[in-house]
Amino acid sequence: MYLVKTPWLLKKLYPSLIWSEKVQDEKTIYLTFDDGPHPIATPFVLNTLQQYNAKATFFCIGKNVDEQPAIYHNIIHQDHAIGNHTYNHLNGYKTKDEEYIDNIIQAATVINSTLFRPPYGRITRFQARLVQEMNYSIIMWDVLSGDFDIHLSKEKCLENVLLNTKDGSIVVFHDSEKAFERLEYALPKMLEHFTQLGYSFKALH
Repeated sequence: MYLVKTPWLLKKLYPSLIWSEKVQDEKTIYLTFDDGPHPIATPFVLNTLQQYNAKATFFCIGKNVDEQPAIYHNIIHQDHAIGNHTYNHLNGYKTKDEEYIDNIIQAATVINSTLFRPPYGRITRFQARLVQEMNYSIIMWDVLSGDFDIHLSKEKCLENVLLNTKDGSIVVFHDSEKAFERLEYALPKMLEHFTQLGYSFKALH
């Protein structure tokens, strides 16, 4: 089970986490991509973003950075932002605190960023405090595309994003093998739709 639109109550329960951005006088969306770099999905995303002059934020898994260093450096070269997504995609609820923090530190040896996103969005309050004490901003989201859901149609994935995204939204896609069929369909159409409405796409900092 997952929620496409993050409820206000959850944001209120975890006010120190970043769920969306305040936007003034401009229509801006913050696209984010989790779990890369991937040899097929990430280059597709980069090429698609380039077509729309869009910038985004890539929350990378340290292990994947070690396996795909050229693609990782290409993300940076194209002026996108990067973030730490742990080294092994750990679920904070199922991982001891010390192991969780050590895994973030391990990822930081190859990912130079002050942005962190917990895999699955699962992080305990204590873990969050430890991460913030390491000077990370913890980036969550307010729109989840659902592209990782193999039971979701590509059309429904696109609909999830079109109906729920607004000014300042942080939107999650995945540059991963599992998500690619839905990502490949939804991302270009989403970019086209919101570009025509006068939105720009920026990276988080």
